[in-house]
Amino acid sequence: MSEAKDNRIFQRVSVLGAGAWGTALALNAARAGRDVVLWGRDSKNLELISTKHQLPAYLPDITFDQPLETTSDITEAADADCILLVAPAQVTASIAETIGLYVKKGTPVVLAAKGLEKGTQRMMSEVLADYLPQATPAILSGPSFAADVARGLPTAVTIAAPSLPLADKLCATLSSQSFRPYASTDMIGVQLGGALKNILAIACGIVLGKQLGASAHAALMTRGFAEMQRLALKMGARADTLMGLSGFGDVALSCSNHQSRNFTFGYALGEGRALDDLMAPGAKLSEGAYSARVACELAALHGVELPVAQAVADVLEQKDTIDQAVLKLMSRPLRPESEVPFRPIS
Repeated sequence: MSEAKDNRIFQRVSVLGAGAWGTALALNAARAGRDVVLWGRDSKNLELISTKHQLPAYLPDITFDQPLETTSDITEAADADCILLVAPAQVTASIAETIGLYVKKGTPVVLAAKGLEKGTQRMMSEVLADYLPQATPAILSGPSFAADVARGLPTAVTIAAPSLPLADKLCATLSSQSFRPYASTDMIGVQLGGALKNILAIACGIVLGKQLGASAHAALMTRGFAEMQRLALKMGARADTLMGLSGFGDVALSCSNHQSRNFTFGYALGEGRALDDLMAPGAKLSEGAYSARVACELAALHGVELPVAQAVADVLEQKDTIDQAVLKLMSRPLRPESEVPFRPIS
């Protein structure tokens, strides 16, 4: 690449969060030809990434095909043309607040957490607006596993931004031979698709872990997706977004695959594992475990019923056993499948 600045892309990209997903996204940005710096708190992991090109704690059996520059200095990482904030939803606010003094006005900050903030009911873009008002928020979501991206396997995602030119530029920045982003301006739909599918993935994991059958699994995915759409549309999402990569695509991936942390969490619950063990410090993060109650609170605010999300929240809060939750779902009043009035074909 010539020394002249290419205005079609953001050349210097920083990634905040050196876990599986952050490291995978940093690797992809490096494959795309960007100058990448990866920030994390764990000095041992950062050393393994930079010297051994491995991250055994999160991406076992993978040796990276690109060298990565790492740093534990968050002020250095904040000095970039574009920032990928790849932190769990519940700590996004604290990291955004930490870098608030160092991020230049107008810098795009791409949020990659798929969750809703517990206690405030905020989407991640709303968190960013409060703690980094000078930044321009964007969202990266869609059917993607960190290990697949780290290995360079074909993956497609959605990147949403407030304007289509910015979304296009972010897609061009992160596009590689194995990573294809699609641009969108539906910030609400892309965020809610990612957050709500985590709750559905827990429910599907419970069904299969408890061996309730493939028929129950298919029914739950379908009805769970319908309720996701109801809430997201009420909150301003677009229907085409929910049928795209960050909605239906992510549901298809996360609700039947053990690489999904939320599905695996639910599967373990269905098998009878203790909730305290699954939520203990050091256990694999399940964003849906935090988002379930938040989704129910949002549903109440918008006058929407979320029976599947309510069942998950009640099980996680130990208000119901799994058997009781299933009975409640199966005993709900009968109703038409679609809320669209029937019109006979003339």
